[in-house]
Amino acid sequence: MDRPNDSQLPPPPEQQDEQQPIKVVPPTYRTLYLILYNFVSALLWSVILGRVLLIGGLHGYRNVHVGVGEFTKWTQTLAALEVVHAALGLVRAPLPTTAMQVASRFLLVWLVAFFFPTTVSQSRAYTSMLFAWSVTEVVRYSYFAVNLAYGRVPSWLTWVRYNAFFVLYPLGISSECWLVWISQAPGVARWGIPWEWFCRAVLFIYVPGAYILFTHMMGQRRKVMRSLNEKKDV
Repeated sequence: MDRPNDSQLPPPPEQQDEQQPIKVVPPTYRTLYLILYNFVSALLWSVILGRVLLIGGLHGYRNVHVGVGEFTKWTQTLAALEVVHAALGLVRAPLPTTAMQVASRFLLVWLVAFFFPTTVSQSRAYTSMLFAWSVTEVVRYSYFAVNLAYGRVPSWLTWVRYNAFFVLYPLGISSECWLVWISQAPGVARWGIPWEWFCRAVLFIYVPGAYILFTHMMGQRRKVMRSLNEKKDV
């Protein structure tokens, strides 16, 4: 699933007394690490986005998996660190939600695309999925990196972060579901009927899970956009 609701931001620091002079506190090692992690992740997903657009535009969607599939697999594998971050309390992201989101991505890159490359290569859904993933992640990681480095984010980046999901989230989820669905036939041929049961169970979970994540993001968007509008009015 797409990951619209997690956070790479560390827990908020204690509030200072307003009467005390503001002290410039150097960034901690945790903050420096998170800035580096988010910067590298944004860069890697930018490469994926560029290659998807270039290969898809010049050679057609059937060549996207050959050209970027392996790179995407290892870039997405790096996101396993986000589960570690949540488990150690480095960020405010809830562990169960983060683990579920990362696991759903692993299902696509380590099972469906890895074992059935011919099947995914023949579907436009693989290209649309990577497009939705990469744009989402470039925006998301850039947002966190800038926020951690400077303590604030340009209003345009905030707007993109909390509005692009209206298009990217349905596109990504529908593409993922379709790839899981079409993997049933080759999966049954390889592993038997249990693979079909597994795929249908995954799709059964996807529908309510996607609804919960989407409505949660809507709630976050309302709060953030309200805050942006209040700042404009000041």
